[in-house]
Amino acid sequence: MNLSALDLGLLGPALLAGWLVLATHVPLGMQVLDRGIVFIDLAIAQIAGLGVIGADTLGLPEGGLAVQAAAVTAALLGAWLLTWTERRAPAQQEALIGVMFILAASASVLLLAGNAHGGEHLKDLLVGQILWVSPAQIGWLAGVSALLLLALAAGRVERLGRFGFYASFALAVTASVQLVGVYLVFASLIIPALATRAWSGRRRLLLAYALGALGYALGLGLSALFDLPSGAVVVWALALCGLATARLASLAGPRHAGMSPPSA
Repeated sequence: MNLSALDLGLLGPALLAGWLVLATHVPLGMQVLDRGIVFIDLAIAQIAGLGVIGADTLGLPEGGLAVQAAAVTAALLGAWLLTWTERRAPAQQEALIGVMFILAASASVLLLAGNAHGGEHLKDLLVGQILWVSPAQIGWLAGVSALLLLALAAGRVERLGRFGFYASFALAVTASVQLVGVYLVFASLIIPALATRAWSGRRRLLLAYALGALGYALGLGLSALFDLPSGAVVVWALALCGLATARLASLAGPRHAGMSPPSA
């Protein structure tokens, strides 16, 4: 255990990045659960990552605007394709999302096959490098998060129908996957929403945000103390916080959790 590793100068930016990810991913995760398309985030995140890998393969400057444009373009194309498949084959949408994920993942492996650092790039895509987030990345994430939250609050996403939902999802995931990785994107979307499903309304949203914020803080602190990979530890911390929250809901009962009691 290394207590000196609890350095706010190192952990502070990472924690801020994690909380910015939660800002958009918590409400979007609730919509994902309601729609029954849980694995959409994995597919879109992998497609956005494929755009980043494709840009890197073409020799574009790492972290530059061209790379961001490639990631956004790939994610929006994936969003358009998911909109099309939902119209054509809604009953098979979840299966098609899985197919898109595995195709994007396989394409990433193929593009990295001739890269001497391909394994490291793939690891970064999956588990992220949240401890090394830069001010520019935080600024980019904050800008995208603010725009998406305003659009969600104003109801503009709903007005655009299916594509509005998928496009907003694509933009949120593109902004976060390069910072926290595919695994944390999935955990940030699904775990807070799943753990608080017994609640409703504003109470659920606030509790989900609190759960996520605590999970990131706990995970980053433990990873620093024990010198463990931050992304993986934060995923486990979110899961444990989610279990505790779900247990709290079962002890509180439906009335206290914000649900109506069952009728006699």
